[in-house]
Amino acid sequence: MTGPNGMQPGAARMEILTRSGGQWHTEVVEDDSSNVFHKAFVYTPPGAAPGIATIGATGAAVKLWRRSGGQWSSETLWEAEFGGTRDRMRDAEVADLYGDGRPAIAVGTHDMGVLGIIRPQESGGFAVTELSRTPNTWIHEVEIGDLNGDGTLEVYATPSDPNDLDGGEQRGSVVRYVPNGGGEPTVVADLGDRHAKEIWVGDVDGDGRDELYVAVEAHTTGQDPNVQIVDPVEIRRYDHDTAPTEGVVIARIQDRLTRFLTVGDLDGDGKDEMIAAAFSSGLWLLRPGRDPRAEWAMENIDRDSGGFEHAALVADLDANGQDELYVAADNQGELRRYVWVNGRPRREVIRSRENPRSMMTWNIMPVPRSLVE
Repeated sequence: MTGPNGMQPGAARMEILTRSGGQWHTEVVEDDSSNVFHKAFVYTPPGAAPGIATIGATGAAVKLWRRSGGQWSSETLWEAEFGGTRDRMRDAEVADLYGDGRPAIAVGTHDMGVLGIIRPQESGGFAVTELSRTPNTWIHEVEIGDLNGDGTLEVYATPSDPNDLDGGEQRGSVVRYVPNGGGEPTVVADLGDRHAKEIWVGDVDGDGRDELYVAVEAHTTGQDPNVQIVDPVEIRRYDHDTAPTEGVVIARIQDRLTRFLTVGDLDGDGKDEMIAAAFSSGLWLLRPGRDPRAEWAMENIDRDSGGFEHAALVADLDANGQDELYVAADNQGELRRYVWVNGRPRREVIRSRENPRSMMTWNIMPVPRSLVE
């Protein structure tokens, strides 16, 4: 959100940060046909040059951007008006969903509950298939994985009631789709009168099988600045055979929201950890124990970090063989990098904003230098 004071929407904005000469440099790409990019990520269509895909809202469009001669231009892959009160592309993931060697894009949207698949065609161009459409439904998050280990990829999404900023009930679930197996939705996590805006799918415990992790938002009462937490954020784990109402709580965070989970080997011990970036209580490092289906060890690694989204990414951008953590601490107006030294995180600031909270960072993703230079 890029308008004055982060309140009035301006043009959708993508910031590209590169490091050279010991300094971080920023390039800005804007699109005034949307008011926000909810995500930007690398996408390579079959037989074509790679680019940076963006998912925009108001208007809702998925575009592929390429740089040539120092200028950026875009190709529209999907543009839609869904027929509700809002038109937003909200999250997307890329994978070979049909086993044909062509990477498809799974996209979750507001507010007609559309889960769409953008699929490259053999003859060129793209076709969009809607796997679901439910009025007055918001999908905030999409993930891809293979929980049952059958070699066919599954898409996971988080349909819920529209946002209720007053802290009332907001019902939601996590739904699985198998695009190469019919595509019908199946509820895998029934969250009752709660919901999630963040999930993560992958193999954290190292057993060779993917798991689903769901960040269930808190039950609260009251309104800002007098919000009271009734039931805190819960991180729940689901395996391929977990019943929808039987998710295992691996962590409880005394906070209202947790909208980013990211995973990697931050301390270089050969085992993955999970970072949960909470709204106001900071950054939490979670480690599975001997029984990964029991409660995990928790440590707050930085309480002075927060934001409505609080975007976070684990990645080895310096290619030294050990992951780093990148965090958009919008409350503090800083983009930060954490490296682990002697088992402890060391923080540095990559970029600062003159007016903290003047913009909202929706996501952080890596990009090869070859696409932006």
